[in-house]
Amino acid sequence: MSNLYQRRLPLAGLDVDGLSVDQLRALVRQVLEGGIHGLCFSPYIEGQGPGDPVDEAQIRERMDVIRPVARWIRTFSCTDGNELIPAVARSYGLKTLVGVWLGEDGEQNEAELANAVRLARDGQVDILGVGNEVMLRGDLVEDELLEFIQRARQAVPGIPVGYVDAYFKFVDHPRITAACDVILANCYPFWEGCPAEHALLYMKEMYRRAVRAAQGKPVIVSETGWPDTGSPTGGAQPSFENAVRYFVNTCRWAEEDGVEVFYFSAFDEAWKVAAEGDVGAYWGLWDKDGRPKYV
Repeated sequence: MSNLYQRRLPLAGLDVDGLSVDQLRALVRQVLEGGIHGLCFSPYIEGQGPGDPVDEAQIRERMDVIRPVARWIRTFSCTDGNELIPAVARSYGLKTLVGVWLGEDGEQNEAELANAVRLARDGQVDILGVGNEVMLRGDLVEDELLEFIQRARQAVPGIPVGYVDAYFKFVDHPRITAACDVILANCYPFWEGCPAEHALLYMKEMYRRAVRAAQGKPVIVSETGWPDTGSPTGGAQPSFENAVRYFVNTCRWAEEDGVEVFYFSAFDEAWKVAAEGDVGAYWGLWDKDGRPKYV
């Protein structure tokens, strides 16, 4: 580990002032060469998004880019070809946090759960994440989500089952927290308008709130990240420097404190603009064509 890496990580995190672009890239390269816990992975290429079918060849092409740096892959869905991702990840020696996408379409929800249960019984799932920000979006009511979580736990005993949502939702919904084996908390200082220079401390507090709500259950940061391009959210500014600062700080904190973090995201995804504005397309460590953005 270089002196630069050690010297620039005070309590509040990496100070990027005075560092050249080459020095910032070197810091990211050091982190990636050492390996990170996990990456959020969607296999979509330009022009694709949720609902578009993907095949194994495309999944392998995308995963070939990122597999040297990650130990785990997190998926978001078990339909439209996404159910092929865990087997591909397994073939590369990666562990899997497999996501069951739940929304307002009851038939689709059932297909998601059925495929996830099959994958788990086939030994392709290390952790099962049932639902992603369902409560945040308001797609299901609490009792409906609880039923899916309970059905999953009954169907795949021995595999940890959790629910993914913003960290504060586990405070707001203690019944959901109690139903989970593991708490999968999304922590985004950017979306709460936190300036980059304070984001590390803010994210630590997000994590602590989830830990307190968990009451002894394991807590995983299932998503966190920072975009490099697009419109700001409050005091949170997208930029190359801020994205590097947040990535290095997050990975260093995770390493030092033993926190499991899935970084969002592997690739830039243009389809997210519809829901998140221009900034939605620029959260990847690699661009939409699979080129590294920060090394």
